[in-house]
Formats: sequence, structure tokens, C-alpha cells
Amino acid sequence: MATLKIGDAAPDFSLLGNDGKMHSLKDFKGKKVVLYFYPKDDTSGCTAEACSFRDNLSTIKRKDAVVVGVSADSVASHTKFIDKYDLNFTLLSDESKAVLKKYNVWKEKSMYGRKYLGIERTTFVIDERGKISHIFPKVKVNGHTEEVLKALSE
Repeated sequence: MATLKIGDAAPDFSLLGNDGKMHSLKDFKGKKVVLYFYPKDDTSGCTAEACSFRDNLSTIKRKDAVVVGVSADSVASHTKFIDKYDLNFTLLSDESKAVLKKYNVWKEKSMYGRKYLGIERTTFVIDERGKISHIFPKVKVNGHTEEVLKALSE
């Protein structure tokens, strides 16, 4: 799979959201999209990242942007995660991993010397025309929302 670059058209997708509806990238045309891929619902890093986006959503919306999270977890898992942490944005389920692969975030990882496939925490900022304006690979959760806010202001 070719690596996506700034200026590329963001690959479209159609995924089921926690609201039970299908969502595609073209639904958000005319808005900036903070499309973030994260490994797993209700784990420490993913919870911190989601809560940071939650707490800054009004600022993100003022920049005419939306936040959309994607993981391989089920819609039911997303719903529990949203309810537990009062998340105020859409989470999409990619159990087939097709979109994860399109965005090249499904990668070989290593933990305690064991290799496995998983999601590399990555955020894409997509402009109003559907082009990638920023890519944050291997996201470190602390300070990430601030990086995204700065990118939305450029």
C-alpha cells in the first residue's frame, strides 16, 4: 500500500458509526476533518486521547472542523466507550480493517519482543476539499490535541 502524503486526496470510506449510521468522508465535504486512528477502546492511551478531543471539541468546531475516530473495535464497544467517557464525537468501526489498510495505519508492531499486527496511532487532518493537509504518525497522546489545533489554524 502506498504511503499517503500531504496534498493527496484522502481515501474515501463508508463505515458504521456508533450512532448506527453509515458515514463516509464525503459526508464531511466543506468541513475540515480530524480523522484519528487509535488502537483500542477503553485503554489508557486511547481514553486520554479521546477525552482530550472531547474536552477541546468546542474549539475544534470553531475552526469549522469535526473529529472522527476509527478503530477495529465493534460498534457495541464504541457505544460503551462513548457512554463511559461522555464522548461527543463519532467513532467508526472498521472490523474488516479495509480503511485501516487504505490509510496505511494497520502495521506490524512489537511489544515485549512479540510481533503482531495492530493500529499505529495516527491522525490525519483533511481539508474542506478532501485533501490531506497534515499527518501525525506514531502519535504521542500528551500534547497531541494542541498539535491538531495548531494544524487547524494554518
